Amino acid sequence: MTDPANPFAAWMTHMQDMAKTMNPALENFTPQGFEKLWPTMPADMMEQFAGKGVSPEGLDAKTKMLLTLAALTMLGAQAEAQIRMTVRQAAAQGATRQEIAEAIGLMGMFAGLPAMNKAMQLADDALGDDA
Repeated sequence: MTDPANPFAAWMTHMQDMAKTMNPALENFTPQGFEKLWPTMPADMMEQFAGKGVSPEGLDAKTKMLLTLAALTMLGAQAEAQIRMTVRQAAAQGATRQEIAEAIGLMGMFAGLPAMNKAMQLADDALGDDA
């Protein structure tokens, strides 16, 4: 009796073949940098929809972005695009490099150093020389 093919690998191969059939350019598609298709929301709009505009007595948008960043780090920093987008949005809300680093660094105690290091690297890449 032979072992059946890995169902996950078979599914990925099937989906890649289907994507190539629909659009041959998708054969070399990579999601790296895909998040750049979504611009950073203006600070006043983010505050209105995700901060004090929604809940005047609650957290501001910058704090919510830092909490989101901590949560994404806790997931093992697997959501690379989401981390980069959240870092850019937090910076747009006024978060400093120090605040972003602290939000990620604190998660090293809970998520482990590999997750923290990966998130730090992603944050540094996302900020570049901007913040």
